[in-house]
Amino acid sequence: MRQEYKHFLTIPTRWMDNDLYGHVNNVIYYSYFDTVINAYLIAEGGLDIHDGKVIGVCAESFCSFKASFAFPEPVEAGLRVGHLGRRSVRYEIGLFKAGLETPAATGHFVHVFVQREGMTPVEIPADIRSALEALKV
Repeated sequence: MRQEYKHFLTIPTRWMDNDLYGHVNNVIYYSYFDTVINAYLIAEGGLDIHDGKVIGVCAESFCSFKASFAFPEPVEAGLRVGHLGRRSVRYEIGLFKAGLETPAATGHFVHVFVQREGMTPVEIPADIRSALEALKV
């Protein structure tokens, strides 16, 4: 349900998101997951996607579809943290249609934090950890 998520971002669908069947193609949902997560990390955790020494890489993702979106319908992406470890985080995402309480899709996304140089796993930086703590359920 909508109230189970701590952060929301409205993401506009794009013309190119629709497939031949007239709805947003399933692979695009993962793009919405990536967008809500990284927008949050940049705004609230200070993630520097261009020059930061530490980045998050996707180790696992999953999506369960319940209803479809179609252009030009906005997607209201809800975000929460289901598990926060020393080097990784498991985000839980709900994609909602405007005004509805139940999600059109749910899923999870696991980030492992690594040094940009060499891709060696590292502990989650303090600023990012603090932002992630705020999303824990």
